[in-house]
Amino acid sequence: MAGPTTPERPRGRGRSTMKDVAALAGVGIKTVSRVINGEPNVSAVKRQAVWAAVAETGFRRNDSAAQLRSGHTSSIGLVLEDAADPFSSALTRSIQDIAHQHGTVLFSASSAEDPDKERDLVLALCARRVDGLIVVPASGSHTYLLPEIEAGMVCVFVDRPPGDIEADTVLVDNVGGARTGVGHLVRHGHRRIAFIGDRLEIFTARERVRGYREALTEAGIDVDSRLVYNGPPYGEELRAWLRAMLGGADPATAVFCGNSRFTVETVREIRRSPVQPALVGFDDFELADMLTPAVTVVAQDPFGLGQAAAQLLFRRLAGDPTPVQHIHMRTRLIPRGSGEVGP
Repeated sequence: MAGPTTPERPRGRGRSTMKDVAALAGVGIKTVSRVINGEPNVSAVKRQAVWAAVAETGFRRNDSAAQLRSGHTSSIGLVLEDAADPFSSALTRSIQDIAHQHGTVLFSASSAEDPDKERDLVLALCARRVDGLIVVPASGSHTYLLPEIEAGMVCVFVDRPPGDIEADTVLVDNVGGARTGVGHLVRHGHRRIAFIGDRLEIFTARERVRGYREALTEAGIDVDSRLVYNGPPYGEELRAWLRAMLGGADPATAVFCGNSRFTVETVREIRRSPVQPALVGFDDFELADMLTPAVTVVAQDPFGLGQAAAQLLFRRLAGDPTPVQHIHMRTRLIPRGSGEVGP
């Protein structure tokens, strides 16, 4: 007895369909549907024939219709500053792991600190009907999200709070971490401590410079505005400021860096300078422990930050009705040598 023949499929036709699988397996389309969806009451012989036909045709189930009926797409969106940044990479990986545990696909995009680009990306993800959003917000207004939230979109903001709406947030204790790092330098005898950080429009930069100022005030040290830099973490402006700060008549004896990008630039400039200040950086970075001296850091946990944000998002998606939550993650000081030298 001859078996079913393989149907001829025109070149360039596109994806295989259930009809192709049914013809190749010699069964009805309803039988193919039952097998694909794991339903009972299909004989072992037919089930084996269907899966063999699926493998041969390369058929993939299209969930679009079911998603439209249920209102869920089993996908979430993530918008962050820069996917290539090590902090963002760890954050993305942890969120992706939690999403996978929930059978959900993660779509991510970078805003490059541009509020308009952030808005466009977020609304594009909403238009694609993701079930929820995790956002590392650029500065600016977030009222554009209110219609989406009122329509049922679940949003969690991570690393920074939204500008002007009330929403779930998962943040690092930026003030406390900076206060700890600067206090560490004070305890080693330093009184001229410089601060280098991002533009003050960025929430984390504002919080970390606040921690710096609080630590100095607690130690009875006046804040010298000439020792404070808030600007881009690259370029000649930063390098010139570092040279002036390290090579002036009254140089800083210690430097506290607001993030790892500034720490790396500071290490490069120190290598060229006759002045070797003590150094503490906010946020750890690759090979920090391999330098000479190894770099003392106030470490945050981007992986844990992403996990907490994703877990909160999925609790909300499951119907958690509790009031808006603001979670703060602790930092920890890791002394390695660069911050333990006296003036």
